[in-house]
This record gives sequence, structure tokens and C-alpha cells, in this order.
Amino acid sequence: MKSDVLNVLVLCTGNSCRSVMAEALINDLGRGCYQAWSAGSVPAGYVHPKSIETLQRHGIDPGQPRSKSWNECAEQSFDLVITVCDQAADESCPRFAGSPRKLHWSTSDPAKVTGSEAEMDAAFDQAFFMLKSRVEELMA
Repeated sequence: MKSDVLNVLVLCTGNSCRSVMAEALINDLGRGCYQAWSAGSVPAGYVHPKSIETLQRHGIDPGQPRSKSWNECAEQSFDLVITVCDQAADESCPRFAGSPRKLHWSTSDPAKVTGSEAEMDAAFDQAFFMLKSRVEELMA
């Protein structure tokens, strides 16, 4: 019997910010209908603390994310693969089982913003709200 839950993989290059936030948003907003994971082509090896802070500030459970390679997910079957950075969208992704549908949500990298705490918070908030809007559209 096939599960009614849609399995989603969110890809980014570093898997430290945007894909982590999208994973948490999908899991929180789509609880029971969607299950998301995130990974990167060249994982940073850490989750940016501002990603976790931003999710928590907006009432989203970040779960227990870790930065990991998309190779860890290569054997898993997905219904949908979403790239959230332009670099990952241009890379040759591994083939994932299940012939997943593919989407690209171009999202600026908030980790590249430098400046005051307020400027960095604003960059993470901008990415958060853009991703939240896309997730809500997906689930509509």
C-alpha cells in the first residue's frame, strides 16, 4: 500500500541555510502530508545558527538538522526534489529513485550577507518568508 505522505528532498549547495529552512517549513506546515529532507552537493558540514534562530523566531520547529551530502539520499525514493539555490540547480544531481518531479525555487543566500545583526536577520527573514510562501503554494 502506497503512503499518502509525499516525500520531498530539498537541495542546495552547502545544506546549511536555505535547504534547512525549507525542510523545516515543509515538515512543520505539511505535517502528516509531507515529509522533507535536505542535502547539499558540497555540504558545509554545519547548519548556520541564524537558520535555526530564524525558524524558531517564526514559530517553526527546526527539528535536528545536519548538513549532509545528497549522496546520503541517493537510494531513497522521492516524489519531489526542490533546488533552492541556482548553483545546485545547474549541477548534475544524482538520479533519485521514484522519478521525482523537480522544482527550482531560486533563493538568495542569506549566509553571504555581512553587516550588522539586524542586516543579517533581515536577510534570513527574507529567505524564510520567500520559502514559506513557496511551501504554502505547494501545499495549496
